Amino acid sequence: MTEVQSLQTIEDLEEELSRPTTSVLETLRSVEGDILVLGAGGKMGPTLARMVRRGFNAIGQEHRRVIAVSRFSSKNTAIDLQRHGVETISCDLMDREAVMALPDASNVLFMAGQKFGTSDAPELTWVMNTLVPSIAAERYAGSRMVVFSTGCVYSMVPAIGPGANEAGMLLPPGEYANSCVGRERIFAYYAKQHGTRALFFRLCYAIDLRYGVLCDVATKVAAGKPVDVSMGAVNVIWQGDANARAIQCLEHTACPPVALNVTGLERVSIRWLAQRFGELLNSEPMFMGKECEMAWLWDASRSYEWFGPPRVSLDEMILATADWVRRGGKLLGKPTHFETTDGQF
Repeated sequence: MTEVQSLQTIEDLEEELSRPTTSVLETLRSVEGDILVLGAGGKMGPTLARMVRRGFNAIGQEHRRVIAVSRFSSKNTAIDLQRHGVETISCDLMDREAVMALPDASNVLFMAGQKFGTSDAPELTWVMNTLVPSIAAERYAGSRMVVFSTGCVYSMVPAIGPGANEAGMLLPPGEYANSCVGRERIFAYYAKQHGTRALFFRLCYAIDLRYGVLCDVATKVAAGKPVDVSMGAVNVIWQGDANARAIQCLEHTACPPVALNVTGLERVSIRWLAQRFGELLNSEPMFMGKECEMAWLWDASRSYEWFGPPRVSLDEMILATADWVRRGGKLLGKPTHFETTDGQF
């Protein structure tokens, strides 16, 4: 049994997701200065900030600061980060004066953004995904920046063809995805104006046992609910591996900014995945919809060339998710809506 498959508690899970790899430690030795995480209060930010903190401690550089910035709507998130040695600052990133007052940092991991609710309030999504980046890009023009983006910036591709790669045109469906293109364009503009070194971290479906595509499918199979196969296949990556890659990307920033697809190489059939969970959870899967000819699929070859394969395999993620769901592990209740085929979130 692997370490991932043996996770029993949230504390175990978050410890694993925030454990720095040898390659992360090498990056932190190479890259000078403090690290600031903007938008650190979401699903992924806390374990990413903790990984940086643990990495600094592991290489004997406890003096280097790790600063997590967010509105922190959940005070428990900030308290937990502080308990693990991460400084926290509560800040509304739409407040320009407040952002300008944030501490300097040589390295910035930008994670702020909005996806769900776009159909009901598109103006808020555009503000979060373009105005906030404009403010942050101006404030940290002299910093090295890894900007979290999404694979949804690409057009959908034929489901039986190759996935979208970094050279692909950015002509996606839906306001959310287009606002994410806007985010990248804003950062690219400021980078060219100020010589900022940046990287667009196009993450595609990070997996945490409490949420993610695997969790979505497994919980539906376990509950006897139909699995929508309209989006016939996806790519996924373990969140701990995505955290590690984000930190390592600090060494790959450039001006003009470079883009990187971050996910697994395997094309995971949703129908096959539901059937696999059916075997593991002793529940016959039900299906709805029909696989579309087009899908959001991505080619992550460049990230494999830079960093090698992820540490946690697809099979390990599936087995760990099935075990977590079987035991009634806590879930975040935040479905990914991976099955959406028109870009409307």
